[in-house]
Amino acid sequence: MLEVTLTQSAHPLLDLRAFITRFPEPLGDVGSPEAWSSWLALEADVPVQRSDVVKTKVRELLRYGGFKPSGINKPASEYLVGAVQRDRLGLINAAVDACNVVSLHSGFPIGVIDLDRAVGSELHVSIGEPGSTYVFNASGQEMRLSGLLTLADAEGPCGNPVKDSQRTKTHEGTRATFTFVWGHLELSERVDQTVAWYRSLLESVGATTELVTTQVLPSEASA
Repeated sequence: MLEVTLTQSAHPLLDLRAFITRFPEPLGDVGSPEAWSSWLALEADVPVQRSDVVKTKVRELLRYGGFKPSGINKPASEYLVGAVQRDRLGLINAAVDACNVVSLHSGFPIGVIDLDRAVGSELHVSIGEPGSTYVFNASGQEMRLSGLLTLADAEGPCGNPVKDSQRTKTHEGTRATFTFVWGHLELSERVDQTVAWYRSLLESVGATTELVTTQVLPSEASA
């Protein structure tokens, strides 16, 4: 069983949470409960509700490194709100659906990657370097990562609070995922509630989840 090490460069606002999920079958064979479809609605009765405070704090978190979280670069959680309003969000697979439901209502951006597509067992989060990019969809479109909180494996960047990379996206054959919740330190209690609800959703479809401890590197090591 792969042991994952997660490190994070020192950051005054980030409350990063992560966990590994292992599914009993490939994702293509793991159906999402019908109730999840009804939760892809803005007024759904769920344990964690959206808040303007969260929206403001998430944008503050993304701006810290100089990134501008607006327009096509708005946080993934805000994109989901727009998708629901346009009736363009439906069920895909258990991993993506649980992520969408929880991100939509908690207001926190959440990323999910296929753990077996990640290169190496060491993952690291830091501010994206100037000029860094990655492809985020099947058509080959690239996203600029400069100034944005970014998750990287041994091959390079593979996730952020806006759009995850195409290289490590889940697919029908995915058996294990790595999930990262981009929380704000001033909202740690809400992050706790979000992660607990999230894990309970995944476990309700027979998956197992395991928290991954984030090691925060001292400023000298993360420079």
